[in-house]
Parts: sequence; C-alpha cells; structure tokens
Amino acid sequence: MIDGPRQPPANGQPPRKLVVLVHGYGANGEDLIGLAVQWAQDLPDVQFVAPNAPEPVPGAPNGYQWFPITRLDPHEANRGVVSAAPALNAFIDQELTRYRLTEQDLALVGFSQGTMMSLHVGLRRSPGPVAILGYSGAMPSRVTLKDEIRCKPAIQLIHGDRDDVLPLGMMFDAAEGLAEAGASCQWHISPGIPHGIGPDGLEIGGRFLKKALSGAYASPIPA
Repeated sequence: MIDGPRQPPANGQPPRKLVVLVHGYGANGEDLIGLAVQWAQDLPDVQFVAPNAPEPVPGAPNGYQWFPITRLDPHEANRGVVSAAPALNAFIDQELTRYRLTEQDLALVGFSQGTMMSLHVGLRRSPGPVAILGYSGAMPSRVTLKDEIRCKPAIQLIHGDRDDVLPLGMMFDAAEGLAEAGASCQWHISPGIPHGIGPDGLEIGGRFLKKALSGAYASPIPA
C-alpha cells in the first residue's frame, strides 16, 4: 500500500474534506504537499495527503513513478495509467475510510503524470470525486474514456504556454476528450510558465477547489 506526507486541517478540527495530491514522474509526495500550505487558509477543513507513487525511478534518489515513461507515446502512457490505477484507487478508498469521508468530500489534484492518473482514475470512479484539478498534464486514456466514464465532476486544467515536457496542446487534447465523453472542463493557460505551476495557476487552482468542495458546482453527475 502506498503512502506519503500529510497536512492536517488548518483549523485543528477533524477533516471534513480530503484532497489527494498526485505527483509527477520522478518526484514524490513532498513535491506537492507544499500546495497544502499555500491553500490552507482558504481550505481550513481539508486534510491533504500526497502519496508516493508505487515504483522507484531508476537512478533518481527518492524519485517515484506511477508508470515508466520511455517516450511521449499515448498508447504506452495509456497502458501505464491502466496498470497504475488499482494502486491509486486503493489508496483513495483507504483515505476516505481513514477520515470517515465520502466521495462527495474528495478532490484530486495532479501534476504532469499525476494529472494523467487523476483524470484516468477520477473519471472512472462511481461515485466519483467532486473535483479534479490538473496541472501540466495530459489524458492518454482519451480513446477509452467515452466507454468507461462513470462520473462527471468539476474539472479545471491549467498549463504553461512554455511547457516543453508536455506541450500545451496536450491540455486541449484532454479537453476535447472530455467533451467527446460528455464531460466538460475549465482551462487556463499560464503565460511564460514552463513545466510547473505559476502563481496564477496556484491562485486559480485554490479558488477552484474552494468552490468545488463547498458545493458551488453541481454534484458529480453519474455517467
């Protein structure tokens, strides 16, 4: 079973909401748990947790991967998200049980490979999370989503226009895939930002989570 760093609710009370932060290739949970500090004031009742992916990256101390990446091939990445999905799903189930919460209290936040995982897993859960926030990512499982989608949560995609790891076009490809499956998303381009999270993306993401977890958006629609 995977695990990683945690940030308890800022208000010191038992958590009422859960945000799972899903890191990218070669990183670890520490890479994203800092987002909890940035968002804590606006999300005081949220338990944040950032699991380390199940596989170490060869030659990268303390680096983990949800699946190996040898090239930007959508078929290879699709096989990867499918193979890694059971581990992330089991972790989400475990954390909801741990904190006595339900999917109505859950949001997924991904970065890069973690966005791929969050979109793949989140959209195939029933019931699903209330929100998915994806930074600098892609959706390699677009080809199967129309047949496999089980929920339609609020989705926000954010991508830098200087990303040379996963080019900006991958965000638009993901948005098109969501539309084909009958889902929708908001998206934002961060000007001048490479493969990372800019100040604008941090602010927009926090605002999106606050609205989604407070029920401002419609409840996730069963697909």
